[in-house]
Amino acid sequence: MNILECKNITKRFGEFTALDNVSIEVPKGSIFGLLGPNGAGKTTLIRIINQITLPTEGIVIYDGSPMTVDTVRKIGYLPEERGLYKKMKVGEQAMYLARLKGMKSDEAAKALKEWFVKFGIRSWWDKKVEELSKGMAQTIQFIITVIHNPGLLILDEPFSGFDPVNVQRIRNEILRLRDEGTTVILSTHNMESVEELCDNIALINKSKLIITGQTDEIRQQLGSNQVELLYTSAQAGSLPTGSSYEIVLDEQQKASRRAVLNVNDGFSAKDIITEVNEKVDIASFKKLIPRMNDIFIKLVSEQK
Repeated sequence: MNILECKNITKRFGEFTALDNVSIEVPKGSIFGLLGPNGAGKTTLIRIINQITLPTEGIVIYDGSPMTVDTVRKIGYLPEERGLYKKMKVGEQAMYLARLKGMKSDEAAKALKEWFVKFGIRSWWDKKVEELSKGMAQTIQFIITVIHNPGLLILDEPFSGFDPVNVQRIRNEILRLRDEGTTVILSTHNMESVEELCDNIALINKSKLIITGQTDEIRQQLGSNQVELLYTSAQAGSLPTGSSYEIVLDEQQKASRRAVLNVNDGFSAKDIITEVNEKVDIASFKKLIPRMNDIFIKLVSEQK
């Protein structure tokens, strides 16, 4: 089941096309990575999902029905460009924004107190936003974004401005929300976070959808035909050449040697294990899977 479907979304601003026939499906209860370089069209798509702007062509489906302004209340949206009223007190502002999301006053007060206690920030309640650091203001805005328990949470660069401790805290909260049934769309340039958090991804570049699917499957699909071998040998020296592989790298480690091998055409990783096992003692053997950062750079660079 998909909580969100964007079908054939095109958005034009005069003669400029910001999105060109983009379609994505976001499964319920998943973390979905929306990726792309600056200016690719990600923010335009997010604004269309939130009904801030309308598509020139295409339709957005939320939980089986066309997206409407009323449906947007079921979404929590944390934009990259944050916006809090600097002269207002934190607690007063948090209550005001929670009420805008449809929460009753007593319900909002109870939920905010729980979040402030969880994050250890009860002393911030009567501070003005202008007294807070960037990271402190980011924390408040994250809480306000999730306070109404949205079915869909859209986070645009949510780790910006946080120190490593608070980055981990926000990551843990995102995973907890996912595990409790919230679907998360995560737009970020941090590919390490994508690998750690995202079940599925879509990559947009120059207004077009380049690839979409399960993160692990994409990494496997776009991987090079290489394997890594850790081995020991009674004989001195490096790994002997073989018919099933080409040696790319062979170096001494502390207790063993490490080799990176290309799998020759017509052979499989299993053939390499069989051949190498007759020559050395294998400590470990694995297929090399590319990092999301490498995939991002490769796909964006290849698009003309």
